[in-house]
Amino acid sequence: MLGQYVHLFGEKLVRRRPLKPREESESHVAHLNTFDLVVLGVGRILRPGVYILAGKVAKFIAGPATIICFLVASLSTMLSGLYYAELGAQVARSGSVYFYSYVTMGQLHAFITGWNSILSLVIGTARVAKAWSYIFDRLIGSHISQVLQEAFPLHMPSFLATYADVFALGLVLLMTVLVLGIHESALVTKVSTGLSLLVLSLIILSGFMKGDLHNWQLTEQDYTLATAGSNDTSRLGPLGSGGFAPFGFEGILRGAALCFYIFFGVHIIATKGEEALTPHRSIPLGIVISLFVCFLAYFGVSAAVTLMVPYYQIHPYNPLPQAILHSWGALAGYVVAVGTLCALTSRLHSAVCRMPKLIYEMAEDGLLFRGLTRIHWFLIPSSHLVCALLLGVMALLFNFTDLVDLMSIGTLLSYTLVAFSVLVLRTEDKTEMGPVVEESPLESAPEAGTSNPLKSLGDPRSWPIWPLELSLLSSPLTRAVLLLTILSLLLALWPSQVFSGDPGFTAGAVLLLLLIAGITAIIWRQPQNPSPLPFRVPALPVLPVLSIFVNVYLMMQLSSVIWAEFGIWNAVGFAIYFGYGIRHSLEEKRDPQPPASTSQTLHEHTPSAESS
Repeated sequence: MLGQYVHLFGEKLVRRRPLKPREESESHVAHLNTFDLVVLGVGRILRPGVYILAGKVAKFIAGPATIICFLVASLSTMLSGLYYAELGAQVARSGSVYFYSYVTMGQLHAFITGWNSILSLVIGTARVAKAWSYIFDRLIGSHISQVLQEAFPLHMPSFLATYADVFALGLVLLMTVLVLGIHESALVTKVSTGLSLLVLSLIILSGFMKGDLHNWQLTEQDYTLATAGSNDTSRLGPLGSGGFAPFGFEGILRGAALCFYIFFGVHIIATKGEEALTPHRSIPLGIVISLFVCFLAYFGVSAAVTLMVPYYQIHPYNPLPQAILHSWGALAGYVVAVGTLCALTSRLHSAVCRMPKLIYEMAEDGLLFRGLTRIHWFLIPSSHLVCALLLGVMALLFNFTDLVDLMSIGTLLSYTLVAFSVLVLRTEDKTEMGPVVEESPLESAPEAGTSNPLKSLGDPRSWPIWPLELSLLSSPLTRAVLLLTILSLLLALWPSQVFSGDPGFTAGAVLLLLLIAGITAIIWRQPQNPSPLPFRVPALPVLPVLSIFVNVYLMMQLSSVIWAEFGIWNAVGFAIYFGYGIRHSLEEKRDPQPPASTSQTLHEHTPSAESS
């Protein structure tokens, strides 16, 4: 009896959401070509946060090597974008990444994806509000911050702001009220993208016209002269070792970990498979071209800023107007600042419009409290109220730096999950079915006699049901991720011992590499899912395993404080899911009976109708 309930509990975790046939009027007409997808991707990826991030990373973390940080982040994001494309190809319908995860990977995976997507959306929006507050404050002479520091000081731990940013809070609440009943406008997106490209182009041109290559080769003598000529030496950043990469390889990796969030949004292209004219070609091309365009913009901005101003003199919260002011004068600095504020305003509008939709979708599925789907006084949806509350707390109490760190770790986790999803889906036994389609069972039992022992190692449905912990550990995919995590932790905490030839650490790293290579070979040798898909990631399983390693290793570069905050957020999420969502999801209500015997497989209990 206990085994049956453990079996039922395991079924709930992997229960998938079926697709329901839609009316013809609900179907999307294919109309997006490659150029349309590129415009969509650039509009979503190109983030005004670079106006501040480039200065922070250059001054304290990587110096002029910030351009390498953006390169590393863009390459890894490109691979993740291809994984999103294959995940979207599994489902013949447009939707969110949360929806795709629910249909293909199951309930628990979908909740983790959706919950951390909420974190990224909330933090991303709060970050834009903080950037708006910082830049506007510097534009008027820092009078707002001076008043707030005197009126609302916060004697809190270092990871919180030094004062309550009431101005950013007011901006968030105002924008939340203004967008009620307003959908995200394509015109606003185009205007935002155009303004961002215009401002960034001006910065890049200024950098190549007024920049000095000597700022990439600074020495201790230059730093001494800057210290002697500065009235406030506390505003100078550290020198490091000087040169192009003053903080070494570790600084580049740390900067790359922070730069990941700036490329968040590439998945929007992968979710347009139903609307693309040639999805097998235009979606991968759209992802690659969009990321390349955004990388060129970020590369140019970081190069321009570090060429115009010595990296230790860059203002961490107002780098672009300061760089223009330093090279062209006050008028040009004000023009750039105003253009930046306009781009931030349109971006804030778009972010606030999108954010409540995911919360509403998860609440409608029952994974979050169903009360979030209700309409309250003055026709204000509950999801908007919750978003306003979360945004207000983030903008009021957190500083920009910690918001960036927290969003980066959430983005890296999302990229890791999608790479793992592709590995699982490609090793599943679906010989009798193609991609997930309407009115087609997502998981059908294989015919008797067609099982393959090697193949079953990577098939979640063939793992032992009891006990659940042993069934998870029996998967080579899970073992590979566990070993990659241990290797990343070893390289992040003791890099000098590993690379200096310390017998214990070096032998441990080599043993881990051999085990990972062996497990990767096992996954590679087993047959893959032969179902035809519009797009398939090449070089499986090498590329997904490599992506998981890079993402986890960069996550290890983030501070323990960020890990603690991220852990608290996910602890709250798991409490909601296991205390409420797992018992109130629509799939649970449609199939509340426990299995008749533990020999039944997980896919036999998947419902046949889509939750509305």
